[in-house]
Amino acid sequence: MSQPYVVRPFDIGSGILLVDKPGGITSHDAVARTRKAAGTRKVGHAGTLDPMATGLLVLGINSSTRLLTFVVGLDKEYLATIRLGSSTTTDDAEGSPIEVASPAAVAAISPEIVATALADFRGTISQVPSSVSAIKVDGQRAYTLARAGETVELKARTVTISALDLLDLRAGDGYLDLDVRVECSSGTYIRAIARDLGAALGIGGHLTALRRTRIGPFSVEAAVSLPERGSAEVLDVAAALLAPAEVASLLYPTWTPTAQQTVDLSHGKRVPLPDGLGDGPIAAVTGDGRLAGLVERRGSDAKVIVNFPTDEYVGNQGDSE
Repeated sequence: MSQPYVVRPFDIGSGILLVDKPGGITSHDAVARTRKAAGTRKVGHAGTLDPMATGLLVLGINSSTRLLTFVVGLDKEYLATIRLGSSTTTDDAEGSPIEVASPAAVAAISPEIVATALADFRGTISQVPSSVSAIKVDGQRAYTLARAGETVELKARTVTISALDLLDLRAGDGYLDLDVRVECSSGTYIRAIARDLGAALGIGGHLTALRRTRIGPFSVEAAVSLPERGSAEVLDVAAALLAPAEVASLLYPTWTPTAQQTVDLSHGKRVPLPDGLGDGPIAAVTGDGRLAGLVERRGSDAKVIVNFPTDEYVGNQGDSE
């Protein structure tokens, strides 16, 4: 049954919220809980995590959802556990086994062989996304088609894996578990690394744990935890929000326009831009610390990419989790 948002006695304003998603819920669940806590429907995300995965979600509240476009493409860091010795239908532990290697084949894989195989995945590579990814195929998500039993063939993509570090290797009964740290470009699928590593070694592989620890300059260590469903604890969104100007300044060079230039920019006009700031995006931050917008250089002028209005409080709009 649809429930109204809780009306807060404060203006939630606008900002970026870093959330540490627990396992067992979807990213949509995390967004829905945040909407209720914030009292606004205007909540978006800069990239989802599978239900099995934990870690950093970057959420935008109110007009700061406009910043999410500039966060989505940032590089990311993950901690993952890859199980060698079997492959699954989903390339992770939630799928059904496809092939299981013999104990002898697994035992023949030494740490040196693993290290050599991992080296082939570093750098710029061609990667076929997992068939249960969120990529759209003929208007539908690939995972929807795959879970309906349809054969999904996705095109290879070029991705960059700047770090793939082996942190630990543990031998089990007919399998090897690898703990790895991955730094990669946006669009890289860690499940696909597990799948392809297992295939390269001839024994199959899939992902058993995944935690996203960083997106660009944002770390999961600075994220807030979501209260469990039914908990009396309330997420204080306002206290955890990062100001739009703070976020934009982490991503781009900053420039302080005059009061009149700020007004002109809000009307879409071009204004003179000082040298030495690059071509853009550039964060236009007012003297009182508000993000007026993001601009780019056009000749000697600043041209608006996106404006950031002052948010009015929007509450009790009604929605269900």
